[in-house]
Amino acid sequence: MKKTIGLLLFPGFQIVDLAAVTVFEVANAMPGGPYYETQMLSEHGGAVLSSAGVPVVTQRFDAPGFDTVMVAGAMEVMPSTPGFVAFLRDASLASRRTASICTGAFQLAEAGLLQGRRVTTHWALARELQRQHPHTRVEEDRIFIEDDHVWSSAGMTACIDLALALVEADYGVELARAVARKMVVYHRRTGGQSQFSALLELEPKSDRIQTALTYAKRNLRKALSVDELADAANLSRRQFTRSFRLETGQSPAKAVETLRVEAARTMIEEGNHAIDVVAREVGFDDPERMRRAFIRAYGVPPQAVKRAARTSAA
Repeated sequence: MKKTIGLLLFPGFQIVDLAAVTVFEVANAMPGGPYYETQMLSEHGGAVLSSAGVPVVTQRFDAPGFDTVMVAGAMEVMPSTPGFVAFLRDASLASRRTASICTGAFQLAEAGLLQGRRVTTHWALARELQRQHPHTRVEEDRIFIEDDHVWSSAGMTACIDLALALVEADYGVELARAVARKMVVYHRRTGGQSQFSALLELEPKSDRIQTALTYAKRNLRKALSVDELADAANLSRRQFTRSFRLETGQSPAKAVETLRVEAARTMIEEGNHAIDVVAREVGFDDPERMRRAFIRAYGVPPQAVKRAARTSAA
């Protein structure tokens, strides 16, 4: 029997959130399908304009019985109407699970669905969600979170990760992997993976500094001296050091440490590697040096990250 997905839209919703529907569409085309029936819903029905001005045809809220009800997000926190919140509350009670994309978490909170629950949203709005709804447990650096029957995701393309996770929970890892392969996306970023990317945060302005950072990320096990990075950028040591700091706001050594910490965290969250093995693989001289780097970056040691990953998996 096909599982029904109701996606709740509202004027000004972020159109990229419809990529979640594509996950279910591609799943339907796989052997054994169709697996899902998706419906676009809104309070009044008819065409609903996205934030990009593209209209999407919807059905009016009616019977709330869906397997999964999902709430789309927006570029900013949008005010909810009483009718929208009431339907969301009723639909959640009548559905097997409820999910939010990006700022949709604010609507879940307004409907009283997040009391005491772990939740995530776009990193830029996570603290506002926590401020407005102090009884939630907002985790601002997560791609998606499952707390019992309530799921939530970060912003923008994280809706794809959320939808793939729902497919995996429904029909298994092989179907989710096949869908991801067809869509040419990762299968899948783990829920605990950071929303941030060290390379994006550094924001190098020139191709040469970008080349040096890419070289560093691919060769973390090496010592990666300033001279070696300068050679990768085809610059003199003096030019490289000056340009690097101007473009990234960091020294080369600090940037390499950031890349190593990020790689180490990914290994810890996605595998069952011993801490000393992780330290060696990402280029730290010893586990103690990595521990100090983790505390500088995240405020906790690698062991705490490992425990959190195990708890999340469980």
